[in-house]
Amino acid sequence: MKIRHGEIDVLRAVAIVLMVLFHLVYDLKEFAGASIDYRSPLWFFIGKVSALLFIFISGLSNGFSRSPVRRGLKVLFYGMCITVVTYLVMKDEYVRFGILHFLGVTMILSPLLVRLPSWTLWGFAGSSAVLGFWFKEQVLKTSLLLPFGLMYDGFGSIDYYPLFPYLAVTLLGILAYRHFYALRTEPLFPFGHNSELTKWLSRNSLGIYLVHQPLLLLMIFIINSMANRH
Repeated sequence: MKIRHGEIDVLRAVAIVLMVLFHLVYDLKEFAGASIDYRSPLWFFIGKVSALLFIFISGLSNGFSRSPVRRGLKVLFYGMCITVVTYLVMKDEYVRFGILHFLGVTMILSPLLVRLPSWTLWGFAGSSAVLGFWFKEQVLKTSLLLPFGLMYDGFGSIDYYPLFPYLAVTLLGILAYRHFYALRTEPLFPFGHNSELTKWLSRNSLGIYLVHQPLLLLMIFIINSMANRH
């Protein structure tokens, strides 16, 4: 019988709620002119925690998945669709390597990563973090290395999660699976009464990610149209 770990559902549901909340604030500022600063420490923290939770849970979930490469190709495909749509709509700040691109690539790499010994994963995690912060200070003349965290002068994107330093968070998720879940025969925490809403949010996290922005923008457009009529 497959064990359901309720705490993972809870974390994924929290990540979804925080993500939608942050994007709502962003859209209200950018498309409705609301006097709210999504760059403030509070909103920056909310947006970043949401993304880091998704990345950590993805690394953790790779241990449970029987087909991470297929899942990764699917997620990467959706990421490329977002690239096309944002290029048509936003031009200069379109998504080159956003969180879906990142998650898709790391899922594809996961069969290799999960075979590495723990000490190697810890070393790669530390190295990824250090490289990422160092790469952030470098400026190149090419865009070919954007997936690794090396940017060019004038680069801008509404969503950018390069492999370095964020691969470190994926590796921590893989290590968490290895040390807390791999050999367990019962749930880690007693989440037997997990709510149906939490389970639904967790199971449909990718779909929610893909549709929530168009729905938020449609809602803002309708409200703006109604307000202009009065």
